[in-house]
Amino acid sequence: MDDFEHYTTIPQFNRMRHDILYGDVWQQPELTPRDRSLVTCAILGALGKNAELEAHMHKAIENGVTPDELRGLVVQLAVYAGWPVGVNSAKAGLDIFKAHPPAEGD
Repeated sequence: MDDFEHYTTIPQFNRMRHDILYGDVWQQPELTPRDRSLVTCAILGALGKNAELEAHMHKAIENGVTPDELRGLVVQLAVYAGWPVGVNSAKAGLDIFKAHPPAEGD
């Protein structure tokens, strides 16, 4: 299945995504795209929305969040939302973490 098939088969849903989510909410001036990405990843992780978290972790990297900051996010999630949430969040970012190993001594 195409990751965006649910949008292409329901045009109204796709329009809402394009016009409201990315055309309005993501354009609000109070948060930078970088900060908005970090907040979004935290929320998705806490809610256990792992497929969406994985996609947004990649978007966060594009928006200037570092792999180490995402590692820090995983730790925060594990402590504040529960260990299984941290484990699932780590799994969602695994390809990013493998591609960008932490600095020696971390």
